[in-house]
Amino acid sequence: MLNKLKYGVLSAIVICSFFLGTINTGFAQETAITVAPLNIVASPQKYLNKTVKMKATFDKFSTLGLDYKKAMRSSNDYIGFLIQRDDVTDHNVPLSEMKLFIKRDYAEKFIELDSGDKIEITGKVFSNALGDSWIDVSKITIVQKKPKEEKK
Repeated sequence: MLNKLKYGVLSAIVICSFFLGTINTGFAQETAITVAPLNIVASPQKYLNKTVKMKATFDKFSTLGLDYKKAMRSSNDYIGFLIQRDDVTDHNVPLSEMKLFIKRDYAEKFIELDSGDKIEITGKVFSNALGDSWIDVSKITIVQKKPKEEKK
């Protein structure tokens, strides 16, 4: 009788463990869609509420779009940045139709970014206000630093 009780308790523990392991907690990471920045700008509605990943050329940190009420990201908590258009090759033109925001404490890790550095960005398109794409950036990876120019 005692062995049957032990077996029953052990079986119940194994079954409960199995079911607890398969419960969806809602914290699963959404798979990012790899897309070109110009495609997002061309159709921001298509990417709304989706996590995107893109390769880009860093331009500069900016306050563009901060504190805009319809797509609010407070300048107290966030900093914006711009990437360069990849359809213009003869000079640097920022892709101002894309508003990229990162938390200020996370941005501090990237103060060494220079215009022309290649980066990979992961973030969620949270708004298409004004027909632009507004993205909360969750991750930046520096892919390649721009070579330093020698001073003459």
